Amino acid sequence: MNMPESYIQNLFAERIGGGNYGKSSTVYKFEKIKRAKRAAMAAHPGAEIIDLGVGEPDEMAFPEVVEKLCVEARLPANRGYADNGDAVLKESAARYLERVCGVAGINPETEVLHSIGSKAALSILPAVLINPGDCVLMTIPGYPVFGTHAKYYGGLVHNLPLTEANGFLPDLDSVPAAVLERAKVLVLNYPNNPTGASATPEFFARVVEFARARELVVIHDAAYAALVFEGRPLSFLATPGAKEVGIELHSASKSFNMTGWRCGFVAGNELLVRAYGDLKDNTDSGQFLAIQHAAALGFDHPEITEQIAAKYSRRMDGLVRVLRRACFQAKKPKGSFFMYVQAPKSASGKDGARRQFANAEEASQWLITEKLISTVPWDDAGAYLRFSVTFAAKNLEDEARILEEIERRLADAKLEF
Repeated sequence: MNMPESYIQNLFAERIGGGNYGKSSTVYKFEKIKRAKRAAMAAHPGAEIIDLGVGEPDEMAFPEVVEKLCVEARLPANRGYADNGDAVLKESAARYLERVCGVAGINPETEVLHSIGSKAALSILPAVLINPGDCVLMTIPGYPVFGTHAKYYGGLVHNLPLTEANGFLPDLDSVPAAVLERAKVLVLNYPNNPTGASATPEFFARVVEFARARELVVIHDAAYAALVFEGRPLSFLATPGAKEVGIELHSASKSFNMTGWRCGFVAGNELLVRAYGDLKDNTDSGQFLAIQHAAALGFDHPEITEQIAAKYSRRMDGLVRVLRRACFQAKKPKGSFFMYVQAPKSASGKDGARRQFANAEEASQWLITEKLISTVPWDDAGAYLRFSVTFAAKNLEDEARILEEIERRLADAKLEF
């Protein structure tokens, strides 16, 4: 039954569509994936869909972190508003940055504040910096939240394509002079979602130089920073001069399997951190202190993340092997749990006929429909598929079984690139 249109239809803000809000027939990428999975399950009752598109950890937080939450949740002192937090998470964050990332000298009192996850911080920070007409430099593909909220405030977004030829790092010299005149913020994310690419010290040094020369604020979303497969996690704040130009966002979600707990921290430039805190204070009442204290325990035990990263590294090795046998040009990234692979242009269907794919979205839909393998397509800077190694597996034997099943399903695909 359709509801009659009321005066409310004309009251929506233009930023979400104004009077046309809710009338669009556009189906967004992730909704298309969900629909395709439902259709595949309906067409193949009882069959197993292998979900390589999921973007969150497949396991629970570690028992010691869960136990810490239970203990802290029972304390009367933690029951009230957290506001901008107490010293526990701030101090553990400063220790973590020095111990894990080599960032010395972070003042926990003035240069760290907690966040209710990186997404919340990225939605608050545009209110700190963006006036109508200001421009934000963002990578594409990438996580769009900062740009979405910047547009809400009348800002503009200039996209910097991430290409394989450039190691999936943005070409800062490609920004037009007219854009630079209005640019205020550069948003980065490494290790990167969706490409899995990692930054280098040389690139971060170039970013600091670029920001100083153009008087830009740098916001580095380091949600996957500790999920590296070799060497030490690379923090933007470890770059000489970085604290003078920007801040970094860290999260417990991916590093400690705490996605739904919604906790992290913002660290770096004192003035920016203070401004974030002022806006945050007028946005939320803080994350439950018990959750903050449990996250702090995680940050004080980076060996938890090392165990998680070792699992993803093992799965990456297996998935690279399987995908290469199916003719994908798969390469193991240096970090994150994402593998970004060029999408095929054609494949053989179950009936033997060739299927042509105009873009990654069509290839992804074919994989779900024909092979019951779910991926995430990206067509923003070339046609690529994002594979995640956070697929659900009960144990090592089940993990091996799933990888073998992927190989079996792709064996007759005869993919062409």
